[in-house]
Amino acid sequence: MEEKIKVLIVDDSAFMRMILKDVIEKENDMKVVGIAKDGLEAVELAIKTKPDVITLDVEMPKLNGIEALKEIMKRAPARVIMVSSLTEEGADITITALELGAVDFITKPAGSISMNFRKVAGDLIKKIRNSMQIDINALVRKALYKPKTLNVKSLVSGKVVVIGSSTGGPKSLDQVIPPLPANFPAPIILVQHMPAGFTKSLANRLNKISNLNVKEAEEGDILKPGWVYIAPGDYHLGIKLHDKKSIVYLEKSEKINNVRPAVDFTLDKVAEIYKDKTVSVILTGMGKDGTKGAFKVKYYKGIVIAESKETCVVYGMPKSVIEEGYADFVLPAYKIPEKLVEII
Repeated sequence: MEEKIKVLIVDDSAFMRMILKDVIEKENDMKVVGIAKDGLEAVELAIKTKPDVITLDVEMPKLNGIEALKEIMKRAPARVIMVSSLTEEGADITITALELGAVDFITKPAGSISMNFRKVAGDLIKKIRNSMQIDINALVRKALYKPKTLNVKSLVSGKVVVIGSSTGGPKSLDQVIPPLPANFPAPIILVQHMPAGFTKSLANRLNKISNLNVKEAEEGDILKPGWVYIAPGDYHLGIKLHDKKSIVYLEKSEKINNVRPAVDFTLDKVAEIYKDKTVSVILTGMGKDGTKGAFKVKYYKGIVIAESKETCVVYGMPKSVIEEGYADFVLPAYKIPEKLVEII
């Protein structure tokens, strides 16, 4: 018989703990090995029960989610799924958690825990199962390389960079975006699989630590060199030409590869306009989003970079691109900025 997935529940609400336990124990392939009501207890139980997966509440007494996460990743590494509120503060903390090694997050329905939670429950179960594909070592591996800021001789290249990422994305993006120089001579479009609200926090966080300007993209934005435009959660991002300018548009058409925003959607639109001046970067993530887009980029003789396995939290999206033969370069996250500067 296959071993069950061992789950540790951490939440300061007794009601939430009860609901989470009920939801998880209904699954034949999972068992709850511990329940903690605060961060200190979470660290103790993580060391004692050695769970495969931890559901970790973001806001807690004694030791908040971030402090608990740091201790757990140091002393008893596990796949941690953050349970976040839909508030702006909740989103900010969640983005920090993903950079510190949390594998994913789930948002509590707004307000009191209501019947809504059953909808989120299905999501949580799926995320617990999916997280088992993740190699714990990839989560605790420190960046071996401290990026230095790169220089370019200022010019406008006429090129565009499109980056796609999913699970593990914030960790890789931390190594790709900040080292790029302020006068980087091309606009960058970033498609990270995340729900609405969280992409804004990601943009704010990257903007603080980068030389480039980073913003959540808005309808009508004109693409400018030295700027990063992040596709907002729940919208596909495309571009159209107007007066020789590239203008952002957002739409809520069907999900592609079960996600919205999808990088396939963006690459499809961008490659049509920029042709061989398109540079695509496919980073860590589950699934195959970015593979059809990479084909389109190659069709127009653009360039495709894929993140190599050594720095991926999940070697899914880049692996698919590489296996199809579309990658011109396969590099660890920390070597991608230098390659981008060289290409652009």
